Amino acid sequence: MGYAPQKPLIVIPARMASSRLPGKPLAEIGGLPMIVQVLRRAEEANIGPAIVACAEKEIADIVAAAGGTAILTRPDHPSGSDRVFEAAEIFDPDGAFDAIVNLQGDLPALDPTAISAVFQPLQNVAVDIATLVAEITDPDELADENAVKAVVSLTEGQGIGRALWFSRLKAPGGAGAHYHHIGLYAYRRAALAKFVSLPPAPLEQRERLEQLRALEAGMRIDAAVVDTVPLGVDTPEDLARVRRMFVS
Repeated sequence: MGYAPQKPLIVIPARMASSRLPGKPLAEIGGLPMIVQVLRRAEEANIGPAIVACAEKEIADIVAAAGGTAILTRPDHPSGSDRVFEAAEIFDPDGAFDAIVNLQGDLPALDPTAISAVFQPLQNVAVDIATLVAEITDPDELADENAVKAVVSLTEGQGIGRALWFSRLKAPGGAGAHYHHIGLYAYRRAALAKFVSLPPAPLEQRERLEQLRALEAGMRIDAAVVDTVPLGVDTPEDLARVRRMFVS
């Protein structure tokens, strides 16, 4: 790509459909709908404008009522990445923003500094996509196939390393740290366009991990290390936990 991007745009994809928690973008947390709480975290990161990419008008209306910018996208996108790309193209057709941060809409308790951290690896001109990892300290998490592991080339004391693989299994072997992958991404604008143009890849489908599509296509992903894994809201139990966080 040849340069370090300077102008990031944060895009938060959101849709009402959820197998375990239908309508979760509008779930009340700390007196606000969850999607508005996530938008506030994006604004607090203060690295660039934040918009919400909506699958449904009811989400767009809630965001607009809270003073935010919502872009209504096609409802049938196969992934959040596709929704983010469409919204970015509508919001910024001239390409003024040269990096896109894809912030999941179910991270209302995310530390805003994590959003700043995910943008940093793109300062290396060789990197196409940036993401986040946190060291795994719980043996049960290491064995949990729902917790995605990132194989990252890191020496002690490094804060950013190259991600070589992602798996639901414990990896790599041998002694040393293991890392939990956090699904927050920053793309060079051209890298996002390339990524959404690619068909699903064989190993991506086998592991059920979208980021492997980029690696299989020869794209470079680097990961920044943060201290903790943010609580994502996927179930009623998660929602109850995060609600308690906002009143404590």
